[in-house]
Amino acid sequence: MRSNATAQDVARLANVSQSAVSRTFTPGASVSEDTRARVMIAAKSLGYRPNAMARSLITRRSRIIALVMGYLENQFYPLVIEKLSQKLQKQGYHVLMFISDGDETDGVLDEILQYQIDGIVMASAMLSPDLARQCADSGVPVVLFNRVPDTSAFARHTTSSVTSDNREGGRMVAELLLSRGHKRIAFLAGLEKSSTNLERERGFSDALVQAGASLFRREVGHYSFERAGEAARAMFAGVPAAQRPDAVFVANDHMAIAVMDVLRQELGLRVPEDVSVVGFDDVPQAAWGAYRLTTVVQGVEPMVEATVELLHEQMQDDAQPRNVVIPCRVVERDSVRAARPPARRSPKTSARTKTPKPA
Repeated sequence: MRSNATAQDVARLANVSQSAVSRTFTPGASVSEDTRARVMIAAKSLGYRPNAMARSLITRRSRIIALVMGYLENQFYPLVIEKLSQKLQKQGYHVLMFISDGDETDGVLDEILQYQIDGIVMASAMLSPDLARQCADSGVPVVLFNRVPDTSAFARHTTSSVTSDNREGGRMVAELLLSRGHKRIAFLAGLEKSSTNLERERGFSDALVQAGASLFRREVGHYSFERAGEAARAMFAGVPAAQRPDAVFVANDHMAIAVMDVLRQELGLRVPEDVSVVGFDDVPQAAWGAYRLTTVVQGVEPMVEATVELLHEQMQDDAQPRNVVIPCRVVERDSVRAARPPARRSPKTSARTKTPKPA
């Protein structure tokens, strides 16, 4: 049977003030161990449960963070959900997840704002100027995860973001492939409008140009497993060996795995002997023995830490939005051609002619 005990009943039984009861059940609030123990014993004996919704009406803080996802197909984002939820829960927050229709989030905005949320994290989803303005008008801070605000001045000045150094990651991939002697280097893009794809491709292309090379071929996979497979077929199926790419940088691991499956299982090509493949993210599947994918590592832990820190900042009225860029690195496995050992120099024979001494 549900208990009708109130906070006043708990305070009376524990012989403490009602505010002490409130602090005991408020994450992060200051309360002595003796008081906490007495309150918890009294609450248990009365069957008392704090009413989070009622408390939010008083504090005007629900301690609910809305997490908006564009899609969950990419194996990188389940990791993000797990780490972000754990981090927020340890700090007394609750995560309410919304799945948007594709990469646009405006469709779920009305639903999100019906809740008295304290903040929004958007992952694998774009923030439109209209959505940025409505959130700002409602006093709800927004942090973009693995995205940057669009080019509108309003979004840039009202929204914080956390990303990997996507441009640097793309540059490192280009340098790696060039260093392994690749000449016909292709790029398989994700979503054309997403900032992650734009930055990765920009860094990749710039590094090729700086080295006197150029992009050999380009297709679009839309960050989809199936469409990445189609793009791989368009790049390689029925193409003579001399006219097909000898290396391909894929905008994320999810698509790179699809590319490797098509190359090896359908087209009979060897990775990396015929084609080197590089991804981006370092999802757990990238290290599986069947793939051993060389990829760019996005640090989930530091990205989550920065996201939660930005949320706390933005929930303070005087905090200014800022953008945090987390360094990334390449982890090399078996999907890229090995470096050629330096050519051995033949030893120089320097026979010295000795001049006979005079008798």
